[in-house]
Amino acid sequence: MSIRAQKPVTPLKYLKNAINQTVLVKLKDGHEYIGVLQMVDHTMNVVLSDCEEYDGDGNPVARYGLVLIRGSQILYVSVNYGQVAPEVAVG
Repeated sequence: MSIRAQKPVTPLKYLKNAINQTVLVKLKDGHEYIGVLQMVDHTMNVVLSDCEEYDGDGNPVARYGLVLIRGSQILYVSVNYGQVAPEVAVG
């Protein structure tokens, strides 16, 4: 009887599990985008719908329908943002 070690969840799989959830994406330049995660690829490029952009001070900048964010510019992604800050995530 062999015991199989469970494979750790990779960041990509973790993000793919968050599709259709509200996420916060923080960029290296300080800007933040809050929207519904529609897609993520192997280079961590993400597509958000119903997206709002905020500057480094948290002030709203713009609203977008659909946004593609290049993975190399992402500092982090908060995948449970809809549960942590529902009042912001709803608009």
